[in-house]
Amino acid sequence: MSKKKGFIENLGRIYGFYTLGFLSFVVVMAVLEQLGVPNKVIGYLFIAMTICIYAVIGVLARTAQVSQYYVAGREVPPVFNGMATAADWMSGASFVGMAGSLYILGYDGLAFVVGWTGGYVLVAILLAPYLRKFGAYTVPDFLGSRYGGNAARLIGIVILFCCSFTYVTAQTYATGIITSRFLQIPFEWAVFIGLTGILVCSMLGGMRGVTWTQVAQYIVLIVAYMLPVVILSYQVTGVPIPQLMYGGVLEKITALEQSFGIEKMTVVPFTHYNPLNFFGLILCLMLGTASLPHILMRFFTTPSVKAARLSVGWALLFIFLLYFTAPAYATFAKYEIYANVIGSQITALPDWVELWSNVGLLTVNDANSDGILQYAELTINRDIVVLATPEIAGLPYVIAGLVAAGGLAAALSTADGLLLAIANAFSHDVYYRMVNPKADAETRLIVARVLLVVIAFGAAMLARTKPADILSMVAWAFSIAASGLFPALVLGIWWKRINSPGAISGMLVGFGVCLWYLVGTRYGVKIPWLFGEGGLSLWFGVGNISAGLFGIPAGFITMVVVSLLTKAPSADMQRFIDELRVPRGKSLAQNR
Repeated sequence: MSKKKGFIENLGRIYGFYTLGFLSFVVVMAVLEQLGVPNKVIGYLFIAMTICIYAVIGVLARTAQVSQYYVAGREVPPVFNGMATAADWMSGASFVGMAGSLYILGYDGLAFVVGWTGGYVLVAILLAPYLRKFGAYTVPDFLGSRYGGNAARLIGIVILFCCSFTYVTAQTYATGIITSRFLQIPFEWAVFIGLTGILVCSMLGGMRGVTWTQVAQYIVLIVAYMLPVVILSYQVTGVPIPQLMYGGVLEKITALEQSFGIEKMTVVPFTHYNPLNFFGLILCLMLGTASLPHILMRFFTTPSVKAARLSVGWALLFIFLLYFTAPAYATFAKYEIYANVIGSQITALPDWVELWSNVGLLTVNDANSDGILQYAELTINRDIVVLATPEIAGLPYVIAGLVAAGGLAAALSTADGLLLAIANAFSHDVYYRMVNPKADAETRLIVARVLLVVIAFGAAMLARTKPADILSMVAWAFSIAASGLFPALVLGIWWKRINSPGAISGMLVGFGVCLWYLVGTRYGVKIPWLFGEGGLSLWFGVGNISAGLFGIPAGFITMVVVSLLTKAPSADMQRFIDELRVPRGKSLAQNR
């Protein structure tokens, strides 16, 4: 039996021992807390463990083979690829921001849950099996081959960079929040600490190292997410099944809101988003999910076309576990704040209030000078709700450290995939395909690794400025990807008539319209020479997190019209697309 085959066959046992080891570490931390070890030391140990263990996996999975650096050798079984995909997908936005958004937005926050999970259905039906059968390394690789030339490839790279860099900045921002709070260091420096684990793993192991790291990260993040809310459910309702019990807690929240003299914001729909923005956001998130290059890259790692489809199914199951729990998490978090924090003496507030205030994401303002904390006097940023809930509820500090480790795992796993998507696109699609086709494997890997460092540093520098909250930055990335890439990907598989001029013009128009609207409505005031003194006004009242609502149809319409007005693709290409649509069989890459 070969060494590689033995490793694959023993994956269940390997990760079983890893899980037991991780749980044993948590128990040890709990014992240390009971023995009086300071909370700050426990926080340092959790962060150090999180980064070190992923770095070790990256070192053990290091590779100098191009195929394994880009696509993990196409050896990953579907269940583990689904777990890695779930970790790649459930970023800091899902772990840190999802429940926080439901806490702030109530019913309207479900747009994120529905949009993100619905997007995976599109991935399974429209894209994943066919891209795997196509046999490309990257999304720009598919665009360049399907549309016959470097023009489509180059535009795809530009779009990939814009959406992925926006996304990775959000993940870097999430790591900064976590490390700043639990290491008690300035946020501006904390953003660089999380990147250490990212770079060690992704630089040495590439997609191979990232894949096995992401499996480990999923185990950490799902345990860290589920355990606190299970404990809270048992404490509040007597039943440790939060997904089934939070309905009764919502009734208690409604009663407390009435006693505070505030409206019922949690269960009333369309309070923060009108129907156009609500359903528009769902559409952008769904199509964006099906367009993100770092997600689509995951299905190039499976051993077969059938395995790619199975991987999507497993990924949905693993994602479901967290998303099904997020509403319960938000509900119990809000109940704990209403019941245990509002109405307290401001001078007697617990230490966590000051610690999160130091990060700049929580404020207390004694507006009426009565010394009692009122509902309107506490402002909590959505990005700290999950991280702060264990402390708010008075749970042992080890639970807060565990949640921090889970949030860091979620942010690092997605950042790994994003940085690889960007670096691989530049090293493979620009350098190798367009600049130096004769480059050997060693040169290509050096280029990819240097780019990883440069891009990671750039993301950290931008994250230091706190450009927006995590979910807003992530939603922008989805709109950009959906507007620029989704029409070209879907029509490239399902419409034989689309040609190179149509695809190129459609990508440019869709991407351009989305970017114009996003930048103009968000930052237009700072660019008066381009957008006027007041910036760009909202079109039909649509928020910029749904900028794809204008870019997506613009891209589709342009592609169809231009393709019909220009010469059809060659007969060979149309026959190739017919063969590609059969979601089984061997990869077609060797035939191109």
